[in-house]
Amino acid sequence: MPADEAIVNLIQAGRAGEAFDRLVPAYRRRVFGLAYTMLRDRGAAEDLAQEVFVKLWQALPRYDGRAQLPTWIYAITRNAAISAIRARRRTISMSDAAVLAEVEAVAQAPAAEDDPALWRQVGALPEKQRQAVILYYQDERPVEEVAQMMGIPVNTVKTHLHRARASLAAALSAVGREVA
Repeated sequence: MPADEAIVNLIQAGRAGEAFDRLVPAYRRRVFGLAYTMLRDRGAAEDLAQEVFVKLWQALPRYDGRAQLPTWIYAITRNAAISAIRARRRTISMSDAAVLAEVEAVAQAPAAEDDPALWRQVGALPEKQRQAVILYYQDERPVEEVAQMMGIPVNTVKTHLHRARASLAAALSAVGREVA
């Protein structure tokens, strides 16, 4: 992406502030989207996205270019989300009425994409399959980049995508829809 190249050039020129000013609008949606996908809570995803951008601001001068910029940002977001999930698991009980209400609300909320039924089913996939589908289909990343971002082998990504497609096809055919 040309925007990524411009951001990296600014970082390498020691102009981290300018790079950050370009990075935030370019990655706001993706960071929030990944956070929401993993946390399934809009408020928590918004908070996490802010935390991620603070971390990016702090780490930007140390970005060395070994990983592509989107991969680096994705890894920081994913690691922050995993930490948030672990912290939440220690403090939340599924018997809590507020937690049950939130889970039901998320399950019934319409997806924001073009086909709400499809994206609701994507949201119901196991985490790794859901991440692979979102990165590959929604973010339009090549399988190799998805593998790098998820920290798994290419063939494992292909397996996640294959299983996800099969699950989606079965779920959507059960409600009378076809999957392309």
